[in-house]
Amino acid sequence: MTLSFHDITLTDVANLMPIENICHSHPWSEKTFASCIGGRYFGQFTKSQETIIGFYIGQYVANEATLMDICVIPEQQSRGFGKALLKQFIQQAKDQGANKLWLEVRAKNISAQMLYINHGFTEISRRTGYYPSASGMGYEDAIVMSASL
Repeated sequence: MTLSFHDITLTDVANLMPIENICHSHPWSEKTFASCIGGRYFGQFTKSQETIIGFYIGQYVANEATLMDICVIPEQQSRGFGKALLKQFIQQAKDQGANKLWLEVRAKNISAQMLYINHGFTEISRRTGYYPSASGMGYEDAIVMSASL
């Protein structure tokens, strides 16, 4: 399957919000998503033929980049698209001059943790009770991960 990557602009937000909403138990609002376009933020979405598969949003500040959000539509997960998006994020961060990468991931999201570990990220710390749980009852830890470029 051939993928194409496209820079995210404000006009893309409406098309990406359904993916954001289906992928997260507590998704960003459209206003928050739009505020992460341009300036210090960068992101791309990927398509296969005419279907949007997923996207990422990163932030670049002072030689460091943070992966803010990454989503793949559920029916296309576990097919390498998350890996392709993560590689694209890493390359775009390098191109901007980043020498350190950061991200946070839910403690229960083992598949995402494995993806990040396989791309050089290591656990740096935990933020206890950082994320509201998917059930809305209680909270879940965030694992802070980092990688050097």
